[in-house]
Amino acid sequence: MLVEHYPTDKRFEELVGYLPELSPGLKKIDGYLEDEKLYKLIRADLAKRYPKTKETGRNSTPVDVVLRMLVVKRLYGYSYEETERNVRDSLSLRAFCRVYLRDVPDDTTLIRWAQVIQPKTLEKFNERIIQLAVERKVTNGRKLRTDGTVVESNIRPPSDNRLLTDGVRVLARTVVGARELLKQTVQEPFEDFTQTAKQLARQIGETLRKKTDTAKTAGRQQYQELLDMTRKTVEWARHTQKQLHKHREQKAKHLEQILETFLPRTEQVIDQTTRRILQAEQVPASEKIVSLFEEHTDIIRRGKESRPVEYGHKLWLNEVEGGLVSHYRILEGNPSDEQQWKPSLKAHLKTFHQPPQQASGDRGLFSAENEQLAGDLGVKRIILPQRGHRSSTRLKHEHKAWFVKGRHWHAGVEGRISVLKRAHNLGRCLAHGLSGFHCWVGWGVIAGNLAVLGRT
Repeated sequence: MLVEHYPTDKRFEELVGYLPELSPGLKKIDGYLEDEKLYKLIRADLAKRYPKTKETGRNSTPVDVVLRMLVVKRLYGYSYEETERNVRDSLSLRAFCRVYLRDVPDDTTLIRWAQVIQPKTLEKFNERIIQLAVERKVTNGRKLRTDGTVVESNIRPPSDNRLLTDGVRVLARTVVGARELLKQTVQEPFEDFTQTAKQLARQIGETLRKKTDTAKTAGRQQYQELLDMTRKTVEWARHTQKQLHKHREQKAKHLEQILETFLPRTEQVIDQTTRRILQAEQVPASEKIVSLFEEHTDIIRRGKESRPVEYGHKLWLNEVEGGLVSHYRILEGNPSDEQQWKPSLKAHLKTFHQPPQQASGDRGLFSAENEQLAGDLGVKRIILPQRGHRSSTRLKHEHKAWFVKGRHWHAGVEGRISVLKRAHNLGRCLAHGLSGFHCWVGWGVIAGNLAVLGRT
């Protein structure tokens, strides 16, 4: 049964009376988290964990405790294990999380509850935080600066030989598990290529490192061997999948689901390797897969010398005065920055119900259409520096005092992005799957905003 909160503990209040109060920052954040609308957003998701979570079953971890512990986790950059340990060992964090002298939920419990919360809920949660900030006059949305960055997936740099090896390893492991379950009906021998594929992948890397014509020819031959092993493993996995489909045991369904997930991905790796290595074809980024486990990962080139290629997703942010991220969105693929100006302005209008007096972006967002759009929406000061050659009229416009001052203010968005990456773990997503990626970003932005409000 879903529990709202723990009752106040008088013994804990007496104990805390001898200690200093919560830090000023946590005390302010605590005040924001007492908002009923924020609480109801999280409660609505947690209530959907099971069909009758609200009516039956043993008492759950209170909603208030789950919300506050998840905030503590991202606010301080803890892991789930560190969150449990630090809340358990700190009286101030026990008070903030409303645990009092009761048992702190362990890390696995917190993980299971966190997985129930949906990405859309976190977007609404952040919108409500901005509404509270407006009500308390922390910001009024008169200034807007917008910029993008990349949040990386938790994968190693991809290569075809490693991806093929991953496919062989996962499929062979699943087939072996299925054969143990179906040993009465399976009689044909199965050859596990896992170790052979690993050794061959390592040899391919060593061979192609030489970069000679002879090495390239030898590398193609080795790739052909690895592809043959992978295809044979796929054939066995397809055969095993058909046999598992006839069984109703829970374990058989689980193994069948694994094969349904990884077979298409492995076949895509086979296809792209054949095209790239054997046929010397340039495969478009949209047709590539760079990880079997985080298949949603995009290949992103932003023209940065230090990081020519990044693997993850583009994140676009709206920041308003006061240092608050009023809106965020995760982009699909690698669209041009110029396309993000209109959605950013529309999102600002939706949040604040009025256009910003000043809106700024980098050179990548400049176009005459974008400037015209901002003017039509009612933006008075449009700060979009032009790319390439600028006429004398344009130079005079961009040298005006308000434009220069706006450019200086816009530079602060890079600092905001840096803080989100360093302090709130938005450099690399450690969650799994696309939904996990969205939630990871959502909690990072929420934690960043709450940290700013705690200091304001």
